[in-house]
Amino acid sequence: MAKFAVDAVLDGSLDVIATATKLIVCSAQPTTYTEANATYALADVVIDGTDFTKANGDTSGRKVTIGAQTGVLIDTSGTATHVALVITGSSTLLYGTTCTSQALTANGSNTVNVPAFDIEIADPA
Repeated sequence: MAKFAVDAVLDGSLDVIATATKLIVCSAQPTTYTEANATYALADVVIDGTDFTKANGDTSGRKVTIGAQTGVLIDTSGTATHVALVITGSSTLLYGTTCTSQALTANGSNTVNVPAFDIEIADPA
Protein backbone atom coordinates (compact mmCIF):
# COMPACT_ATOMS: atom_id res chain seq x y z
CA MET A 1 0.00 0.00 0.00
CA ALA A 2 1.27 3.47 -0.88
CA LYS A 3 1.97 6.05 1.83
CA PHE A 4 -0.03 9.26 1.97
CA ALA A 5 -0.22 12.45 4.02
CA VAL A 6 -2.74 15.22 3.47
CA ASP A 7 -1.16 18.67 2.88
CA ALA A 8 -2.35 19.83 6.33
CA VAL A 9 0.01 17.31 7.97
CA LEU A 10 3.03 18.71 6.13
CA ASP A 11 1.79 22.29 6.56
CA GLY A 12 1.76 21.79 10.33
CA SER A 13 5.55 21.73 10.42
CA LEU A 14 5.78 24.65 8.01
CA ASP A 15 3.32 26.63 10.16
CA VAL A 16 5.70 26.25 13.12
CA ILE A 17 8.60 27.56 11.02
CA ALA A 18 6.44 30.53 9.97
CA THR A 19 6.24 31.64 13.61
CA ALA A 20 9.89 32.78 13.48
CA THR A 21 10.39 36.35 14.61
CA LYS A 22 14.00 36.88 13.56
CA LEU A 23 16.28 35.81 10.72
CA ILE A 24 19.95 35.74 11.73
CA VAL A 25 23.01 35.50 9.48
CA CYS A 26 25.59 33.36 11.31
CA SER A 27 29.30 32.55 11.06
CA ALA A 28 28.78 28.85 11.90
CA GLN A 29 25.96 26.35 12.23
CA PRO A 30 24.04 27.15 15.40
CA THR A 31 22.57 24.29 17.41
CA THR A 32 21.08 26.45 20.17
CA TYR A 33 19.25 29.76 20.39
CA THR A 34 22.22 31.37 22.15
CA GLU A 35 24.60 30.30 19.40
CA ALA A 36 22.26 31.69 16.72
CA ASN A 37 21.37 34.92 18.51
CA ALA A 38 24.75 35.76 20.08
CA THR A 39 27.73 33.43 19.62
CA TYR A 40 27.64 33.19 15.80
CA ALA A 41 25.37 36.17 14.96
CA LEU A 42 26.67 38.58 12.33
CA ALA A 43 23.47 40.31 11.19
CA ASP A 44 19.78 39.98 11.98
CA VAL A 45 16.39 41.26 10.95
CA VAL A 46 12.93 41.06 12.52
CA ILE A 47 10.48 38.99 10.45
CA ASP A 48 6.82 38.05 10.78
CA GLY A 49 4.13 35.94 9.14
CA THR A 50 4.09 38.15 6.04
CA ASP A 51 7.63 36.95 5.23
CA PHE A 52 6.44 33.34 4.72
CA THR A 53 4.51 31.83 1.80
CA LYS A 54 3.36 28.20 1.69
CA ALA A 55 2.88 26.35 -1.59
CA ASN A 56 3.25 22.95 -3.23
CA GLY A 57 6.82 21.66 -3.10
CA ASP A 58 9.09 21.86 -6.12
CA THR A 59 9.28 18.07 -6.43
CA SER A 60 6.56 16.87 -4.05
CA GLY A 61 4.99 17.69 -0.72
CA ARG A 62 4.84 21.26 0.52
CA LYS A 63 7.24 24.15 1.03
CA VAL A 64 7.42 27.49 2.75
CA THR A 65 9.36 30.31 1.10
CA ILE A 66 11.04 32.85 3.33
CA GLY A 67 11.04 36.19 1.56
CA ALA A 68 14.23 38.04 0.62
CA GLN A 69 15.59 40.42 3.22
CA THR A 70 17.51 43.44 1.90
CA GLY A 71 19.69 45.96 3.64
CA VAL A 72 20.21 43.93 6.82
CA LEU A 73 22.68 45.84 9.01
CA ILE A 74 25.89 43.92 9.75
CA ASP A 75 26.51 43.99 13.51
CA THR A 76 29.67 41.85 13.71
CA SER A 77 32.43 41.17 11.18
CA GLY A 78 32.95 37.58 10.08
CA THR A 79 32.24 35.09 7.33
CA ALA A 80 28.58 34.28 6.81
CA THR A 81 28.00 30.54 6.33
CA HIS A 82 24.54 29.91 7.80
CA VAL A 83 21.12 31.46 8.30
CA ALA A 84 18.95 30.75 11.33
CA LEU A 85 15.28 31.32 12.08
CA VAL A 86 14.42 31.91 15.74
CA ILE A 87 11.58 32.94 18.02
CA THR A 88 12.96 35.65 20.29
CA GLY A 89 10.12 35.59 22.84
CA SER A 90 10.72 31.95 23.76
CA SER A 91 14.46 31.80 22.92
CA THR A 92 13.81 29.02 20.40
CA LEU A 93 16.03 28.05 17.50
CA LEU A 94 13.60 26.78 14.85
CA TYR A 95 15.67 26.17 11.76
CA GLY A 96 19.18 26.55 10.38
CA THR A 97 20.54 26.22 6.87
CA THR A 98 23.68 26.99 4.93
CA CYS A 99 24.14 30.07 2.77
CA THR A 100 26.71 31.16 0.24
CA SER A 101 29.88 31.93 2.17
CA GLN A 102 30.52 35.67 2.24
CA ALA A 103 32.85 37.90 4.24
CA LEU A 104 30.90 40.58 6.13
CA THR A 105 32.41 43.72 7.62
CA ALA A 106 30.68 45.71 10.33
CA ASN A 107 31.34 49.44 10.23
CA GLY A 108 28.03 50.91 11.38
CA SER A 109 26.48 51.14 7.93
CA ASN A 110 27.38 48.01 5.90
CA THR A 111 24.47 45.75 5.05
CA VAL A 112 23.89 42.28 3.66
CA ASN A 113 21.08 40.94 1.49
CA VAL A 114 19.56 37.53 2.17
CA PRO A 115 17.84 36.05 -0.90
CA ALA A 116 14.53 34.22 -0.61
CA PHE A 117 14.88 30.53 0.22
CA ASP A 118 12.60 27.51 0.57
CA ILE A 119 12.15 24.88 3.23
CA GLU A 120 10.51 21.84 1.64
CA ILE A 121 8.95 18.75 3.17
CA ALA A 122 8.53 15.89 0.69
CA ASP A 123 5.48 13.65 0.44
CA PRO A 124 5.89 10.28 2.20
CA ALA A 125 7.66 7.78 -0.03
